[in-house]
Amino acid sequence: MNADELRRAVALAVDTLAAADDRDWTATPAAGLDWTCWETVEHMADDLFTYAAQIAPAKPSVRTHVPFGWRRTGAGGLPLTVFVDPADGPSGLLQVLEACGAMQAALVETVPPDRMSFHNFGASDPSGFAAMGVVEVLVHMHDVASGLGLIWEPPAGLCARALDRLFPAAPAGSDPWPTLLYCTGRADLGSLRAPESWQWDGSPR
Repeated sequence: MNADELRRAVALAVDTLAAADDRDWTATPAAGLDWTCWETVEHMADDLFTYAAQIAPAKPSVRTHVPFGWRRTGAGGLPLTVFVDPADGPSGLLQVLEACGAMQAALVETVPPDRMSFHNFGASDPSGFAAMGVVEVLVHMHDVASGLGLIWEPPAGLCARALDRLFPAAPAGSDPWPTLLYCTGRADLGSLRAPESWQWDGSPR
């Protein structure tokens, strides 16, 4: 996948979430998670920042993360490098999400396409990290939109590209969006029960 596809996913997410910027995301659970909608969007931004960081060094490690500091925001909070003061509200959080997406897209667009870097599921290249960013945005938007009562139906082509890049063994014959939700453990797919555990394959194609 490429930088433009990542930018498109982030832009669609920001535009959708902006319709709920008058609500208290810190008190609204994200569907299917133990996190609030606020924490989930922070996690999305943090992932995009982390994926940008992983491919930024000229010679990144394929065995460990770039060692940015991190902390938990409160007891039992998520471990994050990127977080936002709730006083800045949803509009501030959306600016951070957009900025982190832009950072990753810029790196994907400019670093050598064969650069390899560490990920917990296996080392990957810029195209793989772009796909990871797209999937993180698409599926966590499902969680947040469901919690906030928003409609979220990402483009079939974007979902299909993400499936092709990260889930080469995905079941064939169904629409891409329900298939992506199935592959990430969020929904059944016909007679197939949603997996209790899952991971993608970011190895270069």
